[in-house]
Amino acid sequence: MGGKADAPAAGKPALTEGARAPAFRLPRDGGDTVSLSDYSGKKLVLFFYPRADTPGCTKEAIDFTRLASAFAESRTAILGVSADSPRTQEAFRDKHQLSVPLVSDEKHEMLEAYGAWGQKSMYGRTFQGILRTTVLIGADGRIIKIWRNVKVDGHAEEVLAAARGS
Repeated sequence: MGGKADAPAAGKPALTEGARAPAFRLPRDGGDTVSLSDYSGKKLVLFFYPRADTPGCTKEAIDFTRLASAFAESRTAILGVSADSPRTQEAFRDKHQLSVPLVSDEKHEMLEAYGAWGQKSMYGRTFQGILRTTVLIGADGRIIKIWRNVKVDGHAEEVLAAARGS
């Protein structure tokens, strides 16, 4: 993957650190819905991943699950977000014993609002898809840090360090 993978969606201003996090309300695994306001007063990590049960996405979700208690100690919640259906998210959760909630954004509204939907290229083909992105939101609802074009190895640890330091 290369090219303009970090370009924001056409017509949308790029999300920036210090900006207010865009509100959302979406279905999650287990049949409930989840919204930004559910985490008011806590830090929140949103990790956007391209597709459930693919190698990189599985490793990333397992890494965040492995560190979930350390995130909780720093008063930081975690949500994984993809365009997969809630049923697919549940199968992914169960297959890999994931403890972090998995959110379904099939209409790409949250993905676009957070700059995690855009142009990708693979094998010489260009298409619209999920850009592996992580966003750390402060207890005040403002963006603390954005990681774009995430490389999975060591990423969850890097996000944990940022959450502890904020």
